[in-house]
Amino acid sequence: MKKILIIEDESRAARQLQKVIEACSFDYELLDILDSVSEVISWLDSHKMPDLIFMDIQLADGLSFEIFTHVEVNCPIIFTTAFDQYAIKAFKVNSVDYLLKPIKQEDLQMALNKFEKQQNQSISQDHLKSLISLLNVEQKEYRKGVIVKEGSGFKQLMIKDILYVYSSESITFARTKEKRFIIEETIEQFYKSLDSAKFFKINRGQVVSKSGIVKFESYFNHRLKLKMLEGGELEFVVSRQKTGDFRAWMNR
Repeated sequence: MKKILIIEDESRAARQLQKVIEACSFDYELLDILDSVSEVISWLDSHKMPDLIFMDIQLADGLSFEIFTHVEVNCPIIFTTAFDQYAIKAFKVNSVDYLLKPIKQEDLQMALNKFEKQQNQSISQDHLKSLISLLNVEQKEYRKGVIVKEGSGFKQLMIKDILYVYSSESITFARTKEKRFIIEETIEQFYKSLDSAKFFKINRGQVVSKSGIVKFESYFNHRLKLKMLEGGELEFVVSRQKTGDFRAWMNR
C-alpha cells in the first residue's frame, strides 16, 4: 500500500481527485490534504516522506515550486494544474507527470502506472529550474489583443481593456468601459487564449476579468452573484461547481 499526500488549495478539487484515485487500480493510504506552501513545508519537516505526492501548482499562498527551496522532496510528484494542455505537454518529462484539471481517470491511471515503474525517482533541482523557466515562458505567451469589427472596418481590441466576455444567441461579445464588441470566436476558444490569472469562466456563457469585478456576494443554491463594471442588465452568476475555484482565484 502506497502512502500519498495531496496538496490542493481547493477542497472541491481535492475531493474530486480522491474520487478519481479511488476509481483507479491503485492501493493507497491518504496521509493528509494540505492547502498552502507554508503548511506543506511544516508537514514535510515533521513527517516521514510519503511514497507519492499529488501537488497543485498554484496554492493559497503562492506557487508550490517554492516548497523545494525550503525542504528536500525525495519522492515522485504528480503535479495537478489548470494550465492549458499545450503547456502540460511541454512539462511531461522523466518521472514527474502533470494532469490537467478536471482530471480524467484514464490520465490518472497512466500517471499511476508510470509511478509504479519509476517510483524511486524524484524531482531534481535542475529539473525544477527548467520547469519554472517553462512556466514563465508559457505565462508570457497569452494573447495581447483580438481583432474586432468597428463600423465598416476593423480594429485591435487590447485584452487588458476587456471587463468581461459573454455569449448571446451564439455570438461572443467583449465589453470594455466604452462599448461592446463582437468577437468572431466561440467563448470557449477565446477563453483558452486568455491568462487564467486575470480571467475566469464563471459559467458556460460568461468570462470575467478581475479588473471588471466591483464586488460579489452569496446567491441562492450556493452560488455567487457578481457586480461588474458596465454590467448593464446582464446578470453574472458563478455556477455552483465553480464557486470554490472562483474564491481561490480572487484570493490570488
